[in-house]
Amino acid sequence: MVIVGIKVTHDGGIALIDNGKLVFSYEMEKLNNNPRYSSFKLDTAAVVEILGTYGYGLKDIDQIVIDGWCDGDFKRSYIKDVDFGKGLFTIELAEYGALIKYENVMEGKTFDYSDYGLCYKGYTHVAGHVFGGYCASPFARRGEDAFILVWDGAICPQLFYYHYQSHKVDNLGPLFLIAGQMYGEFARKYKPYDHRPFGDLSIAGKLMAYIALGEVQETLLAIFRNIYAAHVDKLKKPLSGRLIFESSQELIDKFADYGNEKGYRPVDMMATFHLFLQELLVDNLRDRVKKYPGYTKNICFVGGCALSIKWNTAIRSSGIFKEMFVPPFPNDSGSALGTACCEMMARTEYRSLEWDVYKGPPLKEGIDDSWGQYPFTIKECAALLHESSEPVVVLKGRAELGPRALGNRSILAPAVDYAMKDHLNKIKKREDYRPVAPICREEDAPGIFDPGIPDPFMLFDHVVRDDWKEKIPAVCHLDGTARLQTVNSRENPEIYELLTEYGKLSGIPLLCNTSANFSGKGFFPDAASAMEWGGAHFVWSNGTLYVRKGYEKFVVKDESTIHEEAAKIDFDI
Repeated sequence: MVIVGIKVTHDGGIALIDNGKLVFSYEMEKLNNNPRYSSFKLDTAAVVEILGTYGYGLKDIDQIVIDGWCDGDFKRSYIKDVDFGKGLFTIELAEYGALIKYENVMEGKTFDYSDYGLCYKGYTHVAGHVFGGYCASPFARRGEDAFILVWDGAICPQLFYYHYQSHKVDNLGPLFLIAGQMYGEFARKYKPYDHRPFGDLSIAGKLMAYIALGEVQETLLAIFRNIYAAHVDKLKKPLSGRLIFESSQELIDKFADYGNEKGYRPVDMMATFHLFLQELLVDNLRDRVKKYPGYTKNICFVGGCALSIKWNTAIRSSGIFKEMFVPPFPNDSGSALGTACCEMMARTEYRSLEWDVYKGPPLKEGIDDSWGQYPFTIKECAALLHESSEPVVVLKGRAELGPRALGNRSILAPAVDYAMKDHLNKIKKREDYRPVAPICREEDAPGIFDPGIPDPFMLFDHVVRDDWKEKIPAVCHLDGTARLQTVNSRENPEIYELLTEYGKLSGIPLLCNTSANFSGKGFFPDAASAMEWGGAHFVWSNGTLYVRKGYEKFVVKDESTIHEEAAKIDFDI
């Protein structure tokens, strides 16, 4: 069965699953340097072109599935001016699922607009998260049951459990009554985020780094707990998604009013609020799971809140579960794929999705002829990184799924100088407190990081070991942690080889890794975009090194020249 999943709202995308195998998943932001979080913007001709890239046509699709959504009043959403080749019309979407009560999360709805050439299925938005996470997990591959925790923007954390043998889902209810969006909304009450608009999706990621500048205030933390307990006791029944969202906004107002009255520093307020939510999450999760002693202790964590490496780490290290999985697309970047997984689960025998993280768009052709071009091996690229101490944009193969650059759309750089962190933040136009992630060979990670276990998707916190902090200062965050990505020879052989060769030359088996993109845009779709951006002097793409005019001296073979020029490098461009 060939299934196409579509997400039409923010983080819009399209994905195709053919008999349990993911063929592609395109997020709109990764096409043509579109803005981050772009909604679905493809017309029929564009969809046909993408399908044709992989040998499919519209006639080959057995089912189109569109992700559910809601409007601002938590009512069913409608999308206007849809064009499927027979004129503009309005389509209805399945519901959002902000608070699943008695509904069967596996149940979809059919929407028939055959007069306009379109008939599709729809599943709740929360269902797409549930099955996108589970079907991609190692638990599905091994035929095991699992808990599935969903905590997304307008959704309070809801816990489900999938029974593999009976193919049924238990709804285990909400853990607590705070919508995920409140993490960013609380920060929006203070500088440097007070100028951001309501619902700004970029705040949460920045905030996770910013709180390292603050200190958790234990007295304030205790007050937050008391305020929350009193607030929940007075919450009106029956509960609804809208009521929980509005109540969450009232709650953070109470937190802010108290902290402001007592004169706490805003950054300490944010750090304390972060820990308050983290403890609430872990404690309630532990208490809920205890009620099901016979259930398998596997968990998938999905939804936008699963991008928090610190919350992920807190759950993984809590001892509640024997194994935890967070997909590289836990937020709505995985919703097109997830809603297609709903239909796969409902109508086929497949429970596990065959996939890998590099199923995004392929590189487009396009270069700037003013840049020099040199055939360049991985080994030569490693030498360039070591000898020049310059960042290199690496573009190859197909783009990563989800928001993290994992070696195919990355800027890689030596981590041995703290100035490199400042330099990368400067050229990326990012705040100076933002961390830079390390990319490291899987077998080297335990000696450098604690715990240093395999983390291929850059979604967990690791502590940099003391004897390495001075060796790799560019990837050490203010709190001594790093958002590690590990690589092995099977998952990304070229990056593995690059790290191996760089390690032989430098004694350091890791590099800085940050995403290759214009500020506020998705990954570069081609090498020409990286050259237009101009933040780095070198772009390596599929065996060719592109060199900005005037920097050819760094790719000459005379090592003495390279050493001499490297000493003169000024990080200012």
